Amino acid sequence: MGFISKIRKHWQCRTAKGYEQWLRDNGVIIGKDLHLFSHSSIRFDISSPGMIEIGDNVVFAADVSILTHDYCTTVFRTLYHDYLPGRSKVRIGNNVLINQKAIILRGVSIGDNVIIGAGAVVNKDIPSNSVAAGVPARVICSIDEYYAKRQAQALQESVAYARHLYTLRGTLPTVEDFWEEFALFYHPENETYPAAFVQRLQRQQLPHEHYQLFLQSPAHLNAPFPTFQAFLQYAIPEAFGKC
Repeated sequence: MGFISKIRKHWQCRTAKGYEQWLRDNGVIIGKDLHLFSHSSIRFDISSPGMIEIGDNVVFAADVSILTHDYCTTVFRTLYHDYLPGRSKVRIGNNVLINQKAIILRGVSIGDNVIIGAGAVVNKDIPSNSVAAGVPARVICSIDEYYAKRQAQALQESVAYARHLYTLRGTLPTVEDFWEEFALFYHPENETYPAAFVQRLQRQQLPHEHYQLFLQSPAHLNAPFPTFQAFLQYAIPEAFGKC
């Protein structure tokens, strides 16, 4: 890459959207709603146009790498005086999360509705509706099993966080402290929430159509608490004079 090209790349890629467009311009096939966290740390092998294909609603955490070729032939050319190419396509389906520091090796296909664990090295195909982790990555459970596990953990972890904040500050936590845990108590028909809280919710956690779909979902309708106040009374009963 020449000096002028490097300058252009640096300027275009200063934002996540700019980097996404740069990837598209360089032959990466990308669907809708790509999310790149810490985009400057994410590395895509663009040496071969069209060899990386990404579906809709895919999220990449920091320091993820995708490779479409290898350079093992440097050893072969010395040992066997031969040169063997190594290039193959990477496909990532719809609704996929690739967690921090994961490495996707060439020739791998990842299905739909998949979570790849942090630090995983994915060297073989991962089927749809699964969670994979490890080095090398392997399927550890189905997405349904992982969803049920996280449901069970969510309340316990949220209560622990509420008690932590109460001990740390000596005052009750605010609803703004629980913008990630909103699903436990968020019922706009029962309680008034700060405008900034609702805006963040609609912008980050439930963008676009996800907000209305959440309000209509069984997960929301069966939420354990009707209000944030009810959650606090459950999590920190001593603050309300209850045993």
